[in-house]
Amino acid sequence: MSDPKNPNQINIELNEEVAQGIYSNLAVITHLPSEFVIDFIRIMPGIPKAQVKSRIILTPEHTKRFVAALQDNIAKYESVHGPIKEVKGSGPVMPLSFGGPTAQA
Repeated sequence: MSDPKNPNQINIELNEEVAQGIYSNLAVITHLPSEFVIDFIRIMPGIPKAQVKSRIILTPEHTKRFVAALQDNIAKYESVHGPIKEVKGSGPVMPLSFGGPTAQA
């Protein structure tokens, strides 16, 4: 039920299954003129086949807002916990190609 004092308020429901979350240790990003596609993948050591666990499709405008929100949250995280270390050379060999434009993660 929305707040009659704030007609722009949106109520967001989070069911138990979605609240559990899905672990991903790789994101593959591709784009078309009208959308960005982000595939969240789980790669497990010793298993040659990785699975896409979730796919999110966004408009270019929403993608840009998402990146800005993510950058803001990273800055807030680092102000409390210190800089996030970037470990070079610990991930899969790039580029991965799934038939679309070159992916970047």
